[in-house]
Amino acid sequence: MFRTHTCGQLRIADKDTTVTLAGWVQTVRKFGSITFVDLRDRYGITQLLFSESLNAELDANPLGREFVLQVTGTVNERSNKNNNIPTGDIELLVTTFKILNKSITPPFTIQDDTDGGDDLRMKYRFLDLRRNAVKKNLELRYAVGRSTRNYLHENNFMDIETPFLIKSTQEGARDFVVPSRMNAGQFYALPQSPQTFKQLLMVSGYDRYYQIVKCFRDEDLRADRQPEFTQIDCEMCFVEQEDILQMFEGLVKRIFKDVKNIDYTDVVERMTWENAMWTYGNDKPDIRFEMKLTNLKFPSHTFLGQQDISSLISGVDFKVFDEAETVIAVAATGCSEYTRKQTDELTEWVKRPQVGMKGLVYIKCNIDGTFKSSVDKFYSEAKLKAIAEAANAKAGDLLLIVAGAEERTRKAASDLRMYLGSQLGLRKTEEFKLLWVLDFPLFEYAEEDNRWVARHHPFTSPKPSDIETMIGNDPTINNAAEYLKHPYANIKANAYDMVLNGNEIGGGSIRIFQKELQQKMFAALGMDEQEQQHKFGFLLGAFEYGAPPHGGIAFGFDRLCSILGGSESIRDFIAFPKNNSGRDVMIDAPSTIDDKQFDELQIKLDLKS
Repeated sequence: MFRTHTCGQLRIADKDTTVTLAGWVQTVRKFGSITFVDLRDRYGITQLLFSESLNAELDANPLGREFVLQVTGTVNERSNKNNNIPTGDIELLVTTFKILNKSITPPFTIQDDTDGGDDLRMKYRFLDLRRNAVKKNLELRYAVGRSTRNYLHENNFMDIETPFLIKSTQEGARDFVVPSRMNAGQFYALPQSPQTFKQLLMVSGYDRYYQIVKCFRDEDLRADRQPEFTQIDCEMCFVEQEDILQMFEGLVKRIFKDVKNIDYTDVVERMTWENAMWTYGNDKPDIRFEMKLTNLKFPSHTFLGQQDISSLISGVDFKVFDEAETVIAVAATGCSEYTRKQTDELTEWVKRPQVGMKGLVYIKCNIDGTFKSSVDKFYSEAKLKAIAEAANAKAGDLLLIVAGAEERTRKAASDLRMYLGSQLGLRKTEEFKLLWVLDFPLFEYAEEDNRWVARHHPFTSPKPSDIETMIGNDPTINNAAEYLKHPYANIKANAYDMVLNGNEIGGGSIRIFQKELQQKMFAALGMDEQEQQHKFGFLLGAFEYGAPPHGGIAFGFDRLCSILGGSESIRDFIAFPKNNSGRDVMIDAPSTIDDKQFDELQIKLDLKS
């Protein structure tokens, strides 16, 4: 056999035992007539001691970094112990060794503080995967998957595979398409999710289904997106929303316990979409810290029923606020002592193209009870105090205010809140806070097409109280100015998102299971009967054969792993990720295919056009 033990296995209790190890050479250190070698495998590192008797053999067969080495020897107690590694009390006194394979010099050092940049390490990802930091990420990923499978198995879920070659319906992001050789001129699509198949499994009576499954979306990339990604996909039948929430709170709490040894005992807070947008500026708020937004001014159609306090900032001829559609304030706790340089830096931060504001107004709520602002020439101290009190700013706080168009300003205020949370150390990577966001709008208005689009997907059911509104009204929108008055504008989805530390980690809904309601939904999205049959005739047909009430959820597996691992990028937790251009630089994909393959597929490619 190549080894009797792994490089992370031996302890002081194994002293005087004869063992055989195999692994990769991490370092070689010569001290006179003796040589020390750190031998590494997936499980750890063991120090090897080559005594003077092996000098001649080492000179004839010198060792280098990343050589594959097999050694036999006796476990010895180290005189100079290393408390940083589990095997630090022992070393192996080598009696024989064999080089199983040599290695050329690696392009970067295989250690945690490597000298390789991202591009270089992605090109040689098979070497990067040897690094302990990457190995820990993949071990965490495996632990999350194992915990998930155990929990779902214990709750009678069945792991069922669904197809990867499916039909393109173009109802979400762009599909990756695959040409069919045997059906010339026709194409498969790679699934963006197994949505319709898991619903069909419910119709088939498999009442609890799950998959940890690959999905594909041809969309622009960023740190938390990849063209292929993994999700924990689940569906249940004979359930209502509360059943789903309870079941999958349990799943995430189990993962916390198994993977991070955290007993999550807090009640998982629930928040409506409207309240999330009103209070935090986005539908996936980080509730690890307060710093809530105050809406000093907003369009009359937004967040109906909220108190209008715009009089506090009007009547002083300050055009920035007077001409803005929306004005939002956020109080930075304990920051009233910020210098001019620090407030200028915040102003430049919000003026970046990614945020898009023209500037920033600040009010300092000084410890002595006085107020100082960047708009003193417009607002009296009494006015500044009233604004600060309305925004819940206390003595010692710094009130920051952005103004402009509704959507951009709300996003900017949300981004500013998150930025301040990070700068002030309020977003701790080892603190976890779960949240359910509920009651999303079922529809969004697409102004360019003057029609409704599904906020989640077209299989999401309206809330039970809104089903009659949906069935009893014509979805047609007469003109853009009237869409807010349309009954469909107020229909709520029977949907739910799970948020963790300001990241959506899962989302789902109770599904439509009646043919007539599903047809109404398709019609609202602008599909005529012919298009409905072409794209989803199989699903509508299945609903005629006793479809049960059902619902489900899908978790972003890569994203969940990255949050638990304290990273902002999901690429750190994927063995072979793509770069920001969607390329695998290691195998150089995507790549061209030869003319013979084009001919077999009966595809003509006009590169000139």
